[in-house]
Amino acid sequence: QAQLVESGGGLVQAGGSLRLSCVASGRTFSTYVMGWFRQAPGKEREFVAGISWNIGSPYYADAVKGRFAISRDNAKNTLDRQMNSLKAEDTAVYYCAADLGTVVVVPNPVEYDYWGQGTQVTVSS
Repeated sequence: QAQLVESGGGLVQAGGSLRLSCVASGRTFSTYVMGWFRQAPGKEREFVAGISWNIGSPYYADAVKGRFAISRDNAKNTLDRQMNSLKAEDTAVYYCAADLGTVVVVPNPVEYDYWGQGTQVTVSS
């Protein structure tokens, strides 16, 4: 059964950095769009960043552009995200997701077919 597992969350001070990882198993995700989403308490799940397997550059939400960087290793079936200059408003549960239906990054969470269990990121001010 296909599965996505995130790791790397934790507590960090504002201005600090964290690196999140997502490992896919059960099937090959190398030809699918992979993305990161987050959900803060009381808010809807929102798109953070996404990357296609072969088309263009990674796509970032305006809120994280210039601070977050996403990358993938298709040979290892992994998706990573480096988060720098973290702010209190980045506090959320972060989810890794895979979209099997397109080769173009789509920021709408309903388009994604597989989801990880989430990892908590807390930024203290």
